[in-house]
Amino acid sequence: MVTPSLINEEFETLAEKVDEAIAEVRALDDKAQNGAMNMKRAIEEFHKFGLIKLVQHLKADENGKALLFEMIDEPSIYALFAMHGIVRADVPTRVNRVIDMVRPYMQSHGGDVELVEVTQDTVYLRLHGACNGCSMSSVTLRNGVEEALKEHVPEIVHIEVVPNEPTVGMVTLDAITVAKGWVSGPTVDEVEVGKPFRMDIDDGTSVVIFNIDNQIHAYRNMCAHQGLPIDGGLMDAEAKTITCPYHGFCFDATSGECLTAPQAQLEPFPVRIEDGVIQVRPS
Repeated sequence: MVTPSLINEEFETLAEKVDEAIAEVRALDDKAQNGAMNMKRAIEEFHKFGLIKLVQHLKADENGKALLFEMIDEPSIYALFAMHGIVRADVPTRVNRVIDMVRPYMQSHGGDVELVEVTQDTVYLRLHGACNGCSMSSVTLRNGVEEALKEHVPEIVHIEVVPNEPTVGMVTLDAITVAKGWVSGPTVDEVEVGKPFRMDIDDGTSVVIFNIDNQIHAYRNMCAHQGLPIDGGLMDAEAKTITCPYHGFCFDATSGECLTAPQAQLEPFPVRIEDGVIQVRPS
């Protein structure tokens, strides 16, 4: 009898082989790499077409639909469907991705947007800078955010703007560090794009920091699978993922969402930048 643990080990081994193969392809010269990646995409599209037909047939039958939902609970099947876009991340995760996508444009026009909360079909946002006002430019920026959210997350029907909260006029850095637990780490320049940076704090907490498209993300340096450090994992800057070096669990480096098993998540830490220095607030 084959036990679930043996099946999971086999799946993890296969996932590691895939990651190793992709790493080897990325080490090729541009021409060879493009050819290999084109082949990879063609095979994936071929498989995706068949998988979609399979899912459609299962969903058309009540017994098949129940079986489909049961199958998705299996990490290897979920990972396969997620890779081909057949299952999607939850709404808050997709909303965060859209906000990250539009933020560079907003910042280039002197504004910014902050996600406050997602409840059912409503997103609550807080706007900053040029976005927060009644001018035509601010209205244009707000409309751009709304259009992007409704296009990429069709479940969202309402978008509400939350009034800006008052901010303290001046707080010394020492006061912030003591009162709110912010810990200074590396400079922005020290955290290379697409390369994990490990930051160990005096209290024993280990943090891993990612620079994804010049946006800083910080997590507890602990794979959600078995709690092993993830800073030595393989990072794919293009796909924005980090893969655990021990058992091959793959995570979205921008959200912490596990793409291998939906019940596993990296633990995020609040992060900010002060005078070019990255500060993290461990929970």
